[in-house]
Amino acid sequence: MAVSATSTPISWRPVITYSNNNTLNIYRSLTTSQHLHRRPYTVICSSSLKLTNNSTEDKRELLKQYGLDPDEFISDSTPSKSRRNKEQKKVGRRKQVEAPKEETKARETHKLLQVLGGKARRKKLLSPKSMDVRPMMEVVKGAAFGILQAAGGCPTSLRPGRWLDLYSGTGSVGIEAISRGCSEVHFVEMDPWVVSDVLRPNLEWTGFLDNSVIHTVRVETYLERTKDDPFDYISVTPPYMLVNYDDLMKQISESSVIGNDSFIVVEYPFRTEMLETCGCLVKLVDRRFGRTHLAIYGPKWAQKKGRS
Repeated sequence: MAVSATSTPISWRPVITYSNNNTLNIYRSLTTSQHLHRRPYTVICSSSLKLTNNSTEDKRELLKQYGLDPDEFISDSTPSKSRRNKEQKKVGRRKQVEAPKEETKARETHKLLQVLGGKARRKKLLSPKSMDVRPMMEVVKGAAFGILQAAGGCPTSLRPGRWLDLYSGTGSVGIEAISRGCSEVHFVEMDPWVVSDVLRPNLEWTGFLDNSVIHTVRVETYLERTKDDPFDYISVTPPYMLVNYDDLMKQISESSVIGNDSFIVVEYPFRTEMLETCGCLVKLVDRRFGRTHLAIYGPKWAQKKGRS
């Protein structure tokens, strides 16, 4: 710091500046008073301090050392660290929410299934290419309808009645039932895409839409809320790993859909124990097809016919 001495009276004037590199510069401007024979002159004494932590308290302390009032030079416009962190978190969350969603691949269908018997025999049916919908195998479906027709006393067709197709998916079981003589089928399927792009087109293609009622709800919800009269036939073909068969069969047996003369067709996986009865119905048949099992429950009067 350089100081110039003079006999002329002087006055001090502080000057505060901020540089781009975060340096607080304090200047004292010394100006001589007016004199008759001498020009006024100015001597500038400067001091600077680089603040590495950008602390407002350090700036205020420095100003106090020079005898200055910090409130005249420092405003509280810089947000606190906690406030900056909150704003950064908000911006981060906003970016995360506004991130573009990945495009989901469109679900596709193909025609691999067909109606096995009745008036729509050999008509091809749509089914999803993915594995999220697993239709009943044709060998299992053929065996089930053969047993039901024999138990009803008519080997060539089903006795007329109403069918409830739970976990209907493609609708292949219910469509097979209409084709073989059922007057009405109720389809219960919770996936809207399967209903609009698979089930309904299959019903239109086979001409059975007028004989059908579609319920786009969960099976458990339907069984809890339905007030329908008992059905003559009920098919249960759930996704194996997503249901508890004990709870499901108990709910069916306690609902209004089952009657004294009802038949229930249940497809279940290997190593699953099925009860010998379901409400007032008894197990007529229990067969194995590879890793798939087929159980059929019915009234006691059909017991001998079902096992023959």
